[in-house]
Amino acid sequence: MRIVDLDTNAELEAQASKKLCRSSRPDSALGASNLASCKSQGLRTRSGDKSHKVGKKRVTVGGKKIKGKKYGGPLPDWS
Repeated sequence: MRIVDLDTNAELEAQASKKLCRSSRPDSALGASNLASCKSQGLRTRSGDKSHKVGKKRVTVGGKKIKGKKYGGPLPDWS
């Protein structure tokens, strides 16, 4: 029997491929995890009226492709 360390979330959550993120499939056809990964990688536009501080300015992120911190972008990781 093999014991798996469940504390390492990075290994359990695989990032979505660039091919999938850049495909013409609508957001509704992707799974929630894949869609979130695509948005965090900056390959799909974000939705909603949520605003974040990007640099010294507050920016509404809806409709923009902004990377998350995990992928070298300015948006914080709230998980």
